[in-house]
Amino acid sequence: MQKQNEYDNKRKKTLRWGYLFAVVALCVFVMFLARIVILQNTNVQEIKDDYINKNYREATLKAARGNLFASDGSILATTVMRYDIYLDFKTMKDTIYSNHIGALTDSLSKMFGKSRGEFRQKFDEQKKKKNQYYTLVKGLDFDQYDRIRQFPIFKRGKNKGGFIVDRNYKRELATSEIGAGTIGMDNGDLKSGLEGAFSKYLTGTDGKRLEQRINSSQWKPIDFWKVQEPIDGEDVYTTLDLRIQDIAHSALQKQLIHYEAKHGTVVVMEVETGKVRALVNLRRTESGEYEDSYNYALKDNIEPGSTFKTISLLAAMDDGFIDENSTVNVGNGVWTYAKQRISDGHGGGTYDISDVLAKSSNVGTAKLITKFYAEKPQIFLDHLKRWKLFDKMDIELPGITKPKILTPENKRWNAATLASISFGYSSNVNLLQLATFYNGVANGGKMLKPLFIDKIMKDGKVMYSAKPEVMVNKMASEKAIKMMTSALTKAVEKGTGRSIFTPNLKMAGKTGTARFEYWLPGPMKYRASFAGFYPADAPKYTCYVMVSEPNTAIGFYGGPVAAPVFKEIAGKTFLKTPQNIEKEMLVDKKVNLSKMVEPNVKVAVNDKQMPNVVGLIGKNVIPQLENLGYRVDFKGVGRIKEQFPLEGTTISKNQRIYLSLQN
Repeated sequence: MQKQNEYDNKRKKTLRWGYLFAVVALCVFVMFLARIVILQNTNVQEIKDDYINKNYREATLKAARGNLFASDGSILATTVMRYDIYLDFKTMKDTIYSNHIGALTDSLSKMFGKSRGEFRQKFDEQKKKKNQYYTLVKGLDFDQYDRIRQFPIFKRGKNKGGFIVDRNYKRELATSEIGAGTIGMDNGDLKSGLEGAFSKYLTGTDGKRLEQRINSSQWKPIDFWKVQEPIDGEDVYTTLDLRIQDIAHSALQKQLIHYEAKHGTVVVMEVETGKVRALVNLRRTESGEYEDSYNYALKDNIEPGSTFKTISLLAAMDDGFIDENSTVNVGNGVWTYAKQRISDGHGGGTYDISDVLAKSSNVGTAKLITKFYAEKPQIFLDHLKRWKLFDKMDIELPGITKPKILTPENKRWNAATLASISFGYSSNVNLLQLATFYNGVANGGKMLKPLFIDKIMKDGKVMYSAKPEVMVNKMASEKAIKMMTSALTKAVEKGTGRSIFTPNLKMAGKTGTARFEYWLPGPMKYRASFAGFYPADAPKYTCYVMVSEPNTAIGFYGGPVAAPVFKEIAGKTFLKTPQNIEKEMLVDKKVNLSKMVEPNVKVAVNDKQMPNVVGLIGKNVIPQLENLGYRVDFKGVGRIKEQFPLEGTTISKNQRIYLSLQN
């Protein structure tokens, strides 16, 4: 009986617990069903608006912009990582803070040059407020970031030390002066230069991440929660050759300073490819310094003056109106045509065609062009159209201007306009377009599009490789091109460009001296130019130089003002190009070639001490010094006679070395 009672008690107890569990389960089930009903009838958007959108946001995670390189792989512009440091004082444990704050403020004081007390006072205030996103410092480079993250408290990281890092990208130019205007920028709405031209390749695809609200004005990134990873931009290799760019920059700057000019431009193109190897634009600032900040070569249309005579006379040569035996009588150098007075700066008498270019005769050019084209000027203008001198050039760089040349349809056209066009007035053309024309002559009559991009790479793979693009396959007959090349060579050897003649390097080119704003009162303003190519017998480079508003009291003609810049660029860029020895010289004179070539002595700078280079051949030594990072200024050719600094002098990188060579 007793056992039966014990069994009944246990059974009742078990049933009670079972009923209780069933009741609880039923309640949970009912609550679950009720929750479903509530959710189905709840405005989810309202919850999202009230909580999620107010406390979290989707922020942009910037992609790294691709690097911009020179043709040899030297960096022109790159994207570097910058580090912003924030502190979460709520996360810092009180014991860690109190035990290590002294050591932390001491480290910060040494790094940033502020007193320990200043840091301690500010930190104590923020610790008391439990600020979760206090800005400590922004824009640190990696070395600075690597140092600060090892400081006391900070080295415990984000969760224990309250050390928050926000990484940002910053665009930096590798060259502080050379080509800064040419390299350009991309600030969203404002684009210029190479950066703007190739932005579609350089710009990557931004990613996204979530940020959490800290207070009314601060948001903290949630590093581990990236909605979309960023894709970095592609690397662009430009056609610029830093060595040639540096040579052109230095040569132009020196001449601008000497002639107190307002601004100047140099364009250097590679003849057989059309690749622009140097593009320099310098203008004088209020402080008297010269900076590369505006692209005159592309953005300014100018009346070119006498460098346009090459264009005019090539048209007549191609039409067969003139050849090597043609002559023109310029009289005393003054001629009135259609009530317009045309004059030369010098000379008179009868010129052959090469003399017209060599002596830069306005009268001779105008007489020839009006003689053959006055009745049908459109035939002459059709040559200019065929050479793309009426078209806006289709290049990557933004801001290039469209040429403006008067035509008979223009109301400003009159009987004298054709004569004006023939010697470089009544027409406005940018310098890149003129350089492209001269490059076409140098290239045997094949005009190539100027190229600024060499290749595009992504993750070590070549995505695009530029090839020469032909604008005009045959500018003129082979005879006309050869005749013009010969005339331009004579202009350097015996004409207005004779001041730069050197037997060591055969050059062809044309000087130009153009007045501008001549309709305004006040002193006359001039642009001095020189356009040509070298070596004349096997052209490798074309170069156009323009110096604007030189001090007329010092000089303003293209020969003394612009041509020396061309000569210096030609001489220095050609140092690394071997000179050809003619077969006739080897045969007739039995020249021992091995005796003509001196071994290239290796130059070394040990312990930053200037070596002795006196007596060595300049063309062997100068490239070595430049490759070591030194800037070399030299005069003359042959062996080195004098050097500065002297042997044993301590020298630093980027220091200028002066050498005097035999003439």
